[in-house]
Amino acid sequence: MASKKVFVGSLAWATTDDSLADFFSQCGDVVEAKVITDRETGRSRGFGFVTFDSEDSSQKAVNLSGEELDGRSIHVDYAKDRQRR
Repeated sequence: MASKKVFVGSLAWATTDDSLADFFSQCGDVVEAKVITDRETGRSRGFGFVTFDSEDSSQKAVNLSGEELDGRSIHVDYAKDRQRR
């Protein structure tokens, strides 16, 4: 099932929302790019999410899994809906 939102794992600590958006803009129009940070320390947790304006763009993004961003090989997959706690 294709989604407009992708999960990006194995991010470098230096990766920011802006650098994430810049990298994935090669796939299409980025609606939102967010690096997830620790609530207490504010440091990156090493993963994030990118939302595109089309499923076609997210498919291109998933194909970038294994590419290098900020010196790290990243993992890209379709985002799964959060489970309710």
